[in-house]
Amino acid sequence: MRLDPCDLFDVRSLLSDEERAVQDSVARFVDQRVLPVIGDCFDQARFPAELVPEIAALGLLGATLPPAYGGGGMDAVAYGLICQELERGDSGLRSFVSVQSSLCMHPIFAYGSEAQRLRWLPAMARGERIGCFGLTEAHGGSDPSSMKTRAVREGDQWRLDGSKMWITNAPIADLAIVWAQTEDGVQGFILERGMAGFSVQEIGRKMSLRASSTGALFFDQVQVPEANRLAGVVGMKGPLGCLNQARFGISWGPIGAAIACLREVLAYAGQRELFGRPLAATQSAQIKLADMARRITGAQLLALQLGRLKEAGRLQPQQVSLAKWNNCRMAIDIARECRDLLGAAGITTEHAAIRHALNLESVITYEGTETVHQLVIGRELTGLTAF
Repeated sequence: MRLDPCDLFDVRSLLSDEERAVQDSVARFVDQRVLPVIGDCFDQARFPAELVPEIAALGLLGATLPPAYGGGGMDAVAYGLICQELERGDSGLRSFVSVQSSLCMHPIFAYGSEAQRLRWLPAMARGERIGCFGLTEAHGGSDPSSMKTRAVREGDQWRLDGSKMWITNAPIADLAIVWAQTEDGVQGFILERGMAGFSVQEIGRKMSLRASSTGALFFDQVQVPEANRLAGVVGMKGPLGCLNQARFGISWGPIGAAIACLREVLAYAGQRELFGRPLAATQSAQIKLADMARRITGAQLLALQLGRLKEAGRLQPQQVSLAKWNNCRMAIDIARECRDLLGAAGITTEHAAIRHALNLESVITYEGTETVHQLVIGRELTGLTAF
């Protein structure tokens, strides 16, 4: 019996029945609803907002949160599989779900009041309210602790001034989780669309994540009620805790992109004839294909163990860094190699490889560049900081 070329070590057999059901459900959605439109969305630089109600109906927004707040109560591996299947469709769609779930719903659940949870989380789980996460600033990049956005307490209000850059979902968001310096340290605030002095500017001319909505946030003396402060955390551990949640999903997502590219190029190489034989019958092609399968297999096993560690409460941030670094690098290399095997046809969005390759340029950069995660592991190995 031949092995599944995209699951050589039968990782699927290590999943629970519930986890397999979640994966199958999201896979059907991607096959039936995402793949038929996502190429055009990428070409048109359009986020497929019409899919949001269906994503919500599948329980993919806040999937790991308790049902009392609209979540699905799923385990970590199930959430990882959601990210994997969504990114098999497109990184932009997975980014939307990651931001909504890990960067917006998670901090409200983990750091917010019960009133904040009840006000926002059920509506966000239903896709009726969209969130964005305001941490990155134009000058800061990999050094978020240098943020210049500042919040000053004025009675029962906070005055917020500053800006944020490269914010996924910003143009379509109803609320923003914004992190700002205060006299007590970094704190988080829930800003609502329509607050005076709060404006959003969409970022265009992107060659990556074109099917995602990206913008900049500007705050000019925005008056934020004390009731909108995330009072449960002070300091950089707040936003970094959110990023760790999101990076977990990002560690799974690129596996889906790599699988999409491998499946496509396997079909192409089996049909494309050169010099009287299929491309798949050449040694050079088989060596490349075998290497892709090897790297995907390693990433699948790494991600699964990462999920089991998270479920056991033993997950460390350094392990997430290693997984994000390894799996993003794996996927972007495979996407580029698949584009090469597709020849000239590979440069068009009629095929998925170039779209995934371009998207992964963002995925390997955001929420910690490859270099940052390498240095995290270097510090863990040596005990010395080289940032």
